[in-house]
Amino acid sequence: MASIFIPFIVLTILIYGFYKKVDIYDKFTVGVVEGVKVAFKIFPTMFAMMICINVLIKSNIINDTVIFLKPLLSYFNYPSDLVPLAILRPISSSSSLVILDNILKMHGADSFIGRVASVLQGSTDTTIYILGLYFSSVGIKKTKYALIVGLLADFIAVVISIVVVNLLFN
Repeated sequence: MASIFIPFIVLTILIYGFYKKVDIYDKFTVGVVEGVKVAFKIFPTMFAMMICINVLIKSNIINDTVIFLKPLLSYFNYPSDLVPLAILRPISSSSSLVILDNILKMHGADSFIGRVASVLQGSTDTTIYILGLYFSSVGIKKTKYALIVGLLADFIAVVISIVVVNLLFN
C-alpha cells in the first residue's frame, strides 16, 4: 500500500502545481537548499548529542546509578531494571527502545516489569532531544523552563507508570 501511496502524493502535488502554473522544479530546488541549511544548522547539536549518549552508556554511569539507587528502589518496589530506560528515554528514543526490547526479551511483555516498561516508554518523551534539536533549529535559546517542565513530566510518568500498571493489572 505504501509503495502506491507515496507516488500518488507526488503525482498529486505535480498535477496541482501544473494546474496552478507553478515552477515546480524551482520550488523543489529552493526547498532542497533550505533543507540543507537546516541540516547544517542542527548538525552540531546532533553530533554533540550522539557523543553525550555514547559517553553516558560507555562510562557505566547508568549501571553505577542503578547500583546506588537499588536500596531506595527496592523500598518503593520499583524494578531496578527500569532505571536505564527512565534515564535514557528523555535523551534518546532509539537507545530507550533497545533497552525496552531487552527488558521485554528478559521478562516478557506480559510480566509486571514488561508492562511498566511499556507504559513508561509510551508515556515519556525525548525531552532533551526535543530541546536540543527542535528548539535549536528554530533558534529558541531560553529553554530553562521547558527543560524543567519536560523532565518533571518525564519523572512523574516514571512514578505513575508503576501505579497505572498496579491499578490495571493487579
